Amino acid sequence: MGDGDRVEIDGGIMEGGGQILRVSTALSCLLRVPLQVKNIRAGRSQPGLRPQHLSGLEMVRDLCDGQMEGGQIGSTEITFTPGKIKGGTHIADTKTAGSVCLLMQVAMPCVLFAASPSELRLKGGTNAEMAPQIDYTVMVFKPMVEKFNLTLDCDIKKRGYYPKGGGEVIVRISPIKQLSPINLMDRGTVTKIHGRAFVAGALPIKLAKDMSSAAVRCIRKEIRDLYVNIQAVREPDDQAFGTGSGIIIVAETSTGCLLAGSSLGKRGKNADKVGIEAAEILLGNLRHGGAVDDYLQDQLIIFMALANGISRVKTGPITLHTQTAIHFAEQLTKAKFTVTKSEDEEAKDACIIECQGIGMLNTNL
Repeated sequence: MGDGDRVEIDGGIMEGGGQILRVSTALSCLLRVPLQVKNIRAGRSQPGLRPQHLSGLEMVRDLCDGQMEGGQIGSTEITFTPGKIKGGTHIADTKTAGSVCLLMQVAMPCVLFAASPSELRLKGGTNAEMAPQIDYTVMVFKPMVEKFNLTLDCDIKKRGYYPKGGGEVIVRISPIKQLSPINLMDRGTVTKIHGRAFVAGALPIKLAKDMSSAAVRCIRKEIRDLYVNIQAVREPDDQAFGTGSGIIIVAETSTGCLLAGSSLGKRGKNADKVGIEAAEILLGNLRHGGAVDDYLQDQLIIFMALANGISRVKTGPITLHTQTAIHFAEQLTKAKFTVTKSEDEEAKDACIIECQGIGMLNTNL
């Protein structure tokens, strides 16, 4: 391909963060289209590539035998030329508290279309700010994304927290022939609410118990007739690096939907406040009447674009992350998205995202 065929991406528009990089690189790798990304993370206080973005890009480059120029920390422009996607073991280490969940977001769509199973060894932060927590990935993202007819195995070897990271997660993925479209239009009724409040390292279990009971009290005010079980746990010392705390609360529904609220503890932040914050996020996600929560919304876009047929998802108000993912998925693939306001009286804020996917075929299988 000549340089004329390179797709140019402006990494500074819309959400202007690392997500543009993740969506574009994964699609570039899958479609075998060379890519040039400019203004990388122009919207951030520290623009350019951070360690987690760079290690994600390097992993994708290696798993598709590609080439990358401009891959340095702080770089605001890269060119990426993909090769053929291969399975096997791939390692990415942010060497910081950069999120392993975000590393997984960039690599996972690619290895689904490899010739053989893959093992991603991801090192960094498992419970980090500005990213899904690993508990969310395992408890909500995994079962929901498996509705596209794929399987995902996630093994948390060690948890790692801000500022040092040091966590490790092993993700195993078998390739698929094609992704099935999803239909998540009917949330059903909430049947169960459960969660975990955790402390690790130097923090006392009392903090986890305080987070848990504050969250339960908050949910009880709004949802009276449901048993809410939020375990308070101390992560075993050999399974956690550093000191951290947080909570995730998941609501399960009669139609098999999962929605969550989560929050991380940090120095000087009262434990009750952490618990209440997670509970409020969950309740907000339940109020809007969508079948997916605000965290999952944007993570589904790339899979909807690749799936074979029409996917429909009812969500709350569309987030900027989701608008951004849709914009770049449409720019790089021939997938067509439409977003409409829900007509449903009960779910006034809800939107419906519809996508005619491209039916990407795994030619290696």
